[in-house]
Amino acid sequence: MGSLANGALTAGGNVIGVIPRFMTEVEWQHPGLASLEVVEDMRERKHRLLTGSDAVVALPGGCGTLEELFEALTLKRLGLYFNPIVLVNTAGFYAPLQSFLERMIEQRFMNPQHLAMWTLVDSPNDVLPAIDAAPEWREDARNYAVVRP
Repeated sequence: MGSLANGALTAGGNVIGVIPRFMTEVEWQHPGLASLEVVEDMRERKHRLLTGSDAVVALPGGCGTLEELFEALTLKRLGLYFNPIVLVNTAGFYAPLQSFLERMIEQRFMNPQHLAMWTLVDSPNDVLPAIDAAPEWREDARNYAVVRP
């Protein structure tokens, strides 16, 4: 996250952060942000990030990235989040996850419609076009959230 913030700031961007209080206690916050919202915990951070977002973009990352990505996918599946979700597949990073998600559909843990919940792109340059081209998530997503025989 720090590298992304640094790149945006270097290019003249305006970076807003949302950080749980415990991270400020160990000084993990970025010093150059336009604003920093301190929240109580990770759960509140995820909620704040999703409710304030126009899209979710997952860069290669660790377990925290995956946890936040799966929160967004789960809420989208349940019809509680409707915005685009884009996975940046740098050097094939998300290819195994894409295969795993497809297997979940093959094994009937998700419905075929759920393939439209996310878009996989190969480069950061493809993110904005993918967001613009993302299919609108249907308001009746709850009707097919549950896999039926």
